[in-house]
Amino acid sequence: MKLLGLTGSIGMGKSTVAAMFAAEGVPVFDADAEVHRLQGPGGELVAAIEELFPGTTGADGVDRAKLSRAVLGDRAKLAALEELIHPAVGLNRAAFLEEHCDAPIVLFDIPLLYEKTGDAGLDAVIVVSAPPEVQRERVLKRPGMTAEKFDHILALQLPDAEKRARADFIIDTGTPLEATRAQVDALVTCLREHDVRYCQQCVK
Repeated sequence: MKLLGLTGSIGMGKSTVAAMFAAEGVPVFDADAEVHRLQGPGGELVAAIEELFPGTTGADGVDRAKLSRAVLGDRAKLAALEELIHPAVGLNRAAFLEEHCDAPIVLFDIPLLYEKTGDAGLDAVIVVSAPPEVQRERVLKRPGMTAEKFDHILALQLPDAEKRARADFIIDTGTPLEATRAQVDALVTCLREHDVRYCQQCVK
């Protein structure tokens, strides 16, 4: 089994690329989706989060806006929240691996891979990237997004150029969807038959 990490800055098309890997039959573990599930209605972490941050949960689980305000600017509170979330996600990730133990490739969709979790235990990291003007156009189309908010998010993330430099593979999403899909198909096909180093030389 090859364990792959998928990451990329905001607006780079990571979710679209993750869906393409899934369409190729690659099991995908979505870390963000798992956090949402753990904090959603009936989620395993709702009670513990309410205990740490009273008033941030309700019938629909965690109110993410209230929780964000509760930890904003307070590193100790943010660290306490992460200490609660990361082990729970880790347990579910282990269960996911067990479930797909026969798969030749497994993909972990991790938005803040370089910023938070690191690449330990992964065989390769795939970075999804697009030209900055394409990224900006995509993000500013999102509801409630402003240029100031976008710039703040970018400041918290590792620059795209540095992610590209550290990546084992880069998927360019500044192309038509079919061209991006072809990149994913070529990479999956190679990795099913060969090791990472071979594919780095052959998949361009």
